[in-house]
Amino acid sequence: MKRITKNVLAACVAAALMPPVAWAMDARNQGYLLDANGTIVPTASGLCVRDSDWTPARSAEPCDPVSRPVSLTPVPQPFVTVPAPQPVTALAPMPVKAAMQKISFSADALFAFDKSVLKPEGKLMLDGLVTQLKGVTDDGIVLTGHTDRFGTSAYNQKLSERRANAVKEYLVARGLPATSILAEGKGETQPDTKPGDCKGARSTKTISCLQPDRRVDVEMQGNKMVSQSR
Repeated sequence: MKRITKNVLAACVAAALMPPVAWAMDARNQGYLLDANGTIVPTASGLCVRDSDWTPARSAEPCDPVSRPVSLTPVPQPFVTVPAPQPVTALAPMPVKAAMQKISFSADALFAFDKSVLKPEGKLMLDGLVTQLKGVTDDGIVLTGHTDRFGTSAYNQKLSERRANAVKEYLVARGLPATSILAEGKGETQPDTKPGDCKGARSTKTISCLQPDRRVDVEMQGNKMVSQSR
């Protein structure tokens, strides 16, 4: 009778010391401290006790996280349609307004001194001007002849006009329309040199100093035909 009583007391003490929660375990997942029924016996703080048989492959929840295979589903990529390049279509040439241009030709390069007949080298210079004007629909070309101060005002005026007209005639002969060219003379009234730059009487030195005053100015503005594309 006393022995039975002791066994009952021992069982009661063990039950009192045992944590109130036990987790059921599959027999395949040995590795934790289990009771006789095969359930995990946690500590009073709720932790599981691993034994010497535990391996990561025997992890069981809620004691240890159990890794599960993750199914990676490919994310469909948006289908982007790249538009085909558009063909480049050449449009008809269109006029572009050109800025006013002014070119000064030295009268000494175009003519002999005190003459109004174009020299061969002067014609070559004007050929370059004609090439530059190709493809330009001119609003107008103004040719202005100028002389130095030597000679009378009336003589210089006539000389400047003859030189401007000689240039016009050559440009017309090279294919430029006469109606778009105005020739005029200013004589000695618009010198490029400043007063006092070339002092003295008529001499080789003074004539050379006044060379900028002897010139034919060409002023032009027109529409340049350029191609465009789209």
